[in-house]
Amino acid sequence: MAIAEAHLAAEFNRPGHSIVDHYVYGIVTDGDLMEGVASEAASLAGHLKLGKIIYLYDNNHISIDGSTDLSFTEDRLKRFEAYGWHVSSVEDGNDVEEIDRAIIAAKKDPRPSIIACKTHIGFGLPTRQDTSKAHGEPPGDEELNGAKKKLGWPEEPRFFVPEDVAELFKAQMLAGEAKQKAWQDEFAAYAKAFPAEAKEFTRRIEGNLPEGWQSSLPVFPADPKGIATRVASGQVINGVAATLPELMGGSADLTPSNNTWIKESTGFQPGNEIGRYLHFGVREHGMAAIVNGMAYHKGLIPFGATFLVFTDYMRGAMRVSALSHLQTIWVMTHDSIGLGEDGPTHQPVEHLAALRAIPNLIVLRPADANETSMAWRVALEHKHNPSVLALTRQALPTMDRTEVASAEGVLKGAYVLKDFGPKEPEMILMASGSEVALIFEAAKALAAEGHSIRVVSFPSWELFEATDAAYQESVLPKKITKRLVVEMGISQGWERWIGNEGKMLCMHGYGASAPAKILFEKFGFTVPAVLEVARELLK
Repeated sequence: MAIAEAHLAAEFNRPGHSIVDHYVYGIVTDGDLMEGVASEAASLAGHLKLGKIIYLYDNNHISIDGSTDLSFTEDRLKRFEAYGWHVSSVEDGNDVEEIDRAIIAAKKDPRPSIIACKTHIGFGLPTRQDTSKAHGEPPGDEELNGAKKKLGWPEEPRFFVPEDVAELFKAQMLAGEAKQKAWQDEFAAYAKAFPAEAKEFTRRIEGNLPEGWQSSLPVFPADPKGIATRVASGQVINGVAATLPELMGGSADLTPSNNTWIKESTGFQPGNEIGRYLHFGVREHGMAAIVNGMAYHKGLIPFGATFLVFTDYMRGAMRVSALSHLQTIWVMTHDSIGLGEDGPTHQPVEHLAALRAIPNLIVLRPADANETSMAWRVALEHKHNPSVLALTRQALPTMDRTEVASAEGVLKGAYVLKDFGPKEPEMILMASGSEVALIFEAAKALAAEGHSIRVVSFPSWELFEATDAAYQESVLPKKITKRLVVEMGISQGWERWIGNEGKMLCMHGYGASAPAKILFEKFGFTVPAVLEVARELLK
């Protein structure tokens, strides 16, 4: 969020008009600071000198298991000091005036700040204060009444709001309304002085794409040699970058491999907050959480990139993006055993299935450069879904769209790429990503033998599921029961699309370290291997 604030301020603020100017507060606990993602994010925040971040650390030394002495004894403030943060302490976490003074001091410091507030968990409970029982268990009537008595609070009514407290909250509502009105008046003055900037800012905050933006999506000519879909993705990013200045993101130290650099921009760094490219470093989980925060802020369409296998590190934050209906874009390259010599530690096998299992997450695995362009269109147009683009390391043929269906079929998740043969199809061959070219060649061979074969490109289950029954039937007619799916991942989930008579040519274990061509032969992802299974089905 602080990155979004700093970038939008650099882009839209003008002398005398600070329309983007706010702090980002986090109330963090002992448990939060134990998590690895907290270290990743705090380290990067310190490097970027994000001085608008202020953490209030609820320093009560208790976790669910008991005292933090069991597992968390480092000097937390020294740790944050090493990250480049401003650190301070408040001895009494109930002293709001002392906390206020600490916040004022934090705002004067150009670094991100953490204020350790010493508190008592379960404050006032007769037997549970400062114990783990106060962490995750309801106190019960006896403890609650004991705390009320100890603190001089009436036992009845059970939920008591004193009149002066109610008045204070009402006053804060009025104060908030006044501040909102002041900002609206300031924005009106800004709009009068800078009408074009105000119009653009409003469009961005509302999440609307500019009219006709799709014309900036590149269209790729047919090419038998083709390019890797990660390369095509890089060209799409740079094709739309000028039209969509809200597109901002970066890579977890794999920029040249992910092809995510925005050529017309610069890196977001201290003193260059106008930069649109983020060097996240080797912090995959932190990157994903930061991208979520940028999406929550509004005004940006953020993306994060790494190898598909490293979604294992990101999964928690990716799930939050889906749960929260955030428009985040995950550019995941090196999507199969086709990445070659890096071997099974880097070759994703179960990852597509794992990602497809996350509700509200759109997984897109394009088959060529033009499908990649359409996959980006999906990701940019879906305002309430995160999207994963699973992209190849190896080059794929760019199909001749005068001979096969339009790549706009990607928008529906699956489509008939081509029907081979003069009769109704006897069999459906379906695949995603790089394997589409494989089944296409197999279909040609089967057609030469006199068979009629349908080839279906299936880049996204989620989009296809969202289409109506009539469209699904037009692509996968129930009467065509001979079906073969080919994908270089585990088969889990494909059962629903192949029916009782279908077969799956998929991975059944981990990959190996070897050139891609050798791996394809070893694991059966060749035209002869596809033909062998297909002919067996056609008997």
